[in-house]
Amino acid sequence: MALTDTFVKNVKYTGASAGDKYSDSGAMYLLVKAAGKYWRMNYRFAGKRKTLALGVYPEVSLARARKRRDAARELLAEGIDPNKAKRQEKQNKAYAAANTFEAIAQEWLIKTEANRKQSTQTKVQRWLEKNVFPYIGTFPISNLGPRDILEVLRKVEARNAIDSAHRIKQIIGQIFRFAVATGSVERDITTDLRGALSPVSSTHFPAITDPKEVGHLMRSIFAYEGHPYTIAALKLAPLLFVRPGELRTAEWAEIDLQAAQWRIPASKMKMKVDHLVPLCTQALDILRNLHSLTGHGRYLFPSLRTGERPMSENTLNAALRGMGYSKEVHTAHGFRAMARTILDEVLGERVDLIEHQLAHAVKDPNGRAYNRTAHLPARIKMMQRWGDYLEGVRMDT
Repeated sequence: MALTDTFVKNVKYTGASAGDKYSDSGAMYLLVKAAGKYWRMNYRFAGKRKTLALGVYPEVSLARARKRRDAARELLAEGIDPNKAKRQEKQNKAYAAANTFEAIAQEWLIKTEANRKQSTQTKVQRWLEKNVFPYIGTFPISNLGPRDILEVLRKVEARNAIDSAHRIKQIIGQIFRFAVATGSVERDITTDLRGALSPVSSTHFPAITDPKEVGHLMRSIFAYEGHPYTIAALKLAPLLFVRPGELRTAEWAEIDLQAAQWRIPASKMKMKVDHLVPLCTQALDILRNLHSLTGHGRYLFPSLRTGERPMSENTLNAALRGMGYSKEVHTAHGFRAMARTILDEVLGERVDLIEHQLAHAVKDPNGRAYNRTAHLPARIKMMQRWGDYLEGVRMDT
């Protein structure tokens, strides 16, 4: 006969040494002892008789005990030992409780500290302590979802600190990628937040990021009637989106047309790490034509006064001004922001690949700097899609 709430509430211990047992259905019973009332379930697994503890009354009501019994029976039907599953769940909860977002973040900060300047380390620590830990620091990192991260970032946005919101999102993404490597989470959930934040409006390097205007810009570049060296540099600037100084000082010894790669030595890079730029078919065509003009010398874009020096740092910006693009609208450095924005928000490319191709300080999940060949096959494909995109918007009149 099934138990009732009234019976369970009123039944008293009779003094039996092993306790009093009162059967319910499905092999569940109530064990009454001097110390209290306990829910139990007998079952057989792998030929052995076992008992599963379902909870203590009144914390666990009759109805709740029955739900736990039913769940255990479902596990048995699937060939799973309920006691083993219960222990695993307990271990998982303990692991999650120990692996909070703050705990993982602090471990990441320590592991990657050698890769940052002390001033940057301090800034990142303060950003997390002020903007992130108070809201999600105590949450198990495995329990966090994209919405939790977005709520944190929205608080930063509300202060009109748009750039900080984007930087904090990047930091949280790095922490999640570190957590992936250590087995605490399965993936970086910040990738689900693409386009969720207000765009950063840069006042330092104005850039055209509207696809329609990008088409106008590309047509203007291809219609430009300046010096051949300048024309080639203008055409390559959006395709390769390297820093202007890296482009104008490019040397033929760094270019491998057969392998379709440009290896920029660390001595020329801002981060002092060798950088590899995959060359799409559009860039290769431009470089092959340029090689017939300057391939006998050192630089791709030699100074018109002397071939011993590269072109002036003002050449590309002056050309843009001559095409009608003021310094408030677009600069040579702005090609980087143009690529960063459209690759992410229009083409949907992976943010870590974009950042790596921009030669930003991208780290692997363990905090080490990626070498120049990291994710090269994926970056080659991305750069070709970018070249095809620029060609498409230029031809779309």
